[in-house]
Amino acid sequence: MNWIKPDWPAASNIHAATTLRTRGLSKGHFSSLNPALHVNDNAERVMANRENITAMLNLPSSPVWLNQTHSDRVIKADDNIACVAEADASYTDQSNIVCAIMTADCLPILLTNLEGSKVAAIHAGWRGLLAGIVSRTVASFNSQHIMAWLGPAIGPECFEIGPEVEAAFIKKSTVYSVAFTPHNKKFFADIYQLARIELASIGITEIYGGGFCTMTDEQRFYSYRRDGETGRMASLIWRN
Repeated sequence: MNWIKPDWPAASNIHAATTLRTRGLSKGHFSSLNPALHVNDNAERVMANRENITAMLNLPSSPVWLNQTHSDRVIKADDNIACVAEADASYTDQSNIVCAIMTADCLPILLTNLEGSKVAAIHAGWRGLLAGIVSRTVASFNSQHIMAWLGPAIGPECFEIGPEVEAAFIKKSTVYSVAFTPHNKKFFADIYQLARIELASIGITEIYGGGFCTMTDEQRFYSYRRDGETGRMASLIWRN
């Protein structure tokens, strides 16, 4: 398989996937299925990779790609959206609109409701999690029953952060303390745990996925922490 399919009890009209770094045209650091234009990759190859993803996953339309800036901005993806919007999450209640985000260590979070009437994709780095991008995205659902899937991100034994990051989360709420382990005057952060805490705080208990590590699984995943100059995986969700 050249992608990961979420293992969750979503409605039958919900479709989702995270691409791997295989089956693409990019070379070198970006080998091979890199869909990110903002990195120093060949633009023609990137556009061909995007077309490859659309065909490979049998997408109903081209994904709504975002210009991600580690913000808390959430947009509605619909037929009127600009080709590239500046945001770090998108949602839609329209059929055949593909929400997409790109990651290479940050956490991709996919959301849907029980009815299968709405979907969302979130780019959740530590900055976005701290700023509340998960809560802002969930607020767009107006639904009582939402489930979440956590895609491939850097693992808890590899994600080293400074004490100022740990302090910022603890200032937000002491419940986040369990997600940090002291390490050489710094901390290891469990980004999956940070997301689970945030989701649970807003009433989402059906949380699936997690357990990946982009940094240690070089064959399948891009990792910015590991390689510096690198490509991105795409996490996509849509309804029909």
